[in-house]
Amino acid sequence: MEGTEKVLDKRTTLLRPPEPDLSKSPIENTVEVTPLAVLGPDIFTNTRPLWLPPGARGVYGGAVIAQSLAAAQLTVRDDFLVHSCHCYFLLAGSATIPIMYHVERVRDGRSFATRTVQARQKGNCIFTTTISFVRENSGGEKQIRHAAALPDAEMPDPSWDEEDQAWSRAGPFKSRRIELKDADARPDQRKARQWHRARGQISEAGGHQAHLNALAYISDSYFIGTVSRIHRLWRLGMTPEQVVELPEPEGTRIRQFLAYDGMGSEPEEWKGLERVGMLVSLDHSIYFHEPKRVRADEWMFSEMESPWSGDGRGVVMQRIYAQDGTLLASCIQEGVVRLQQDGAEKASKI
Repeated sequence: MEGTEKVLDKRTTLLRPPEPDLSKSPIENTVEVTPLAVLGPDIFTNTRPLWLPPGARGVYGGAVIAQSLAAAQLTVRDDFLVHSCHCYFLLAGSATIPIMYHVERVRDGRSFATRTVQARQKGNCIFTTTISFVRENSGGEKQIRHAAALPDAEMPDPSWDEEDQAWSRAGPFKSRRIELKDADARPDQRKARQWHRARGQISEAGGHQAHLNALAYISDSYFIGTVSRIHRLWRLGMTPEQVVELPEPEGTRIRQFLAYDGMGSEPEEWKGLERVGMLVSLDHSIYFHEPKRVRADEWMFSEMESPWSGDGRGVVMQRIYAQDGTLLASCIQEGVVRLQQDGAEKASKI
């Protein structure tokens, strides 16, 4: 037993990760979970190592959301579609320890099914979510319908597929440069806009579930960062002066990232900016409006805005559209947004 613990302490997955399945898209491989029937029913683990973003306190939250959804979808019938997902981030997830996903079958009704998922590392619950599924076409023949329209935005161009950011090429999805709309308005009226899509083509074998897992993964991208973006807060771990002194090609890469993130690429644009002390997600909710119309390997448009921030927290609301204008999902996230307090943020805890 002691020898087993030592081996597991050195592994980022509980089982040896298989080679990527080339018949599937990168994002399908990224969010894949493996059932652990030998440990009990409805227990799963991450199939492949998790990504720790540069400078982050824990693994990318979108991966934990997507893998929890993937695990829960394996416990419901195919004609039940996810319509809502309510999540809480409890502890920073380690990228060097396997995650165990424990699914509880709370309810199976005629029209709705409910699952809760706990993500655990070394016995500690680091993340929990309640996911609700609805039986397809259970709403009746007569229905009320309305949806917010796709805002005026630059539509996807074939040339976009040839563009890529050097720092994101290893990731399972690609994004266009962030656009800050109404930058001169009040902070609550400013909007951050972006286009995303999964790399490659999601497999037929993955079905609609794979597209939904991919949307869940992408939904956490640049989300709580909207608060820092609309207030023009400096988020890098180094100062603007240190960026100016960086040697090439690192200096160019950092400048390109800052421009991509809406901060500008010239030192004059960085003067006098307040610095972020802590930026971390607390909770995350997704409402899937049109589950069967999600095509995550096609361009999807996100518009994010923040109605409120204060007391060291901020709230961001996001709408995700298909490029044909279909409103696919609405998301809400609250997070810790603390400014640097004379270096005190280095010792701050949640």
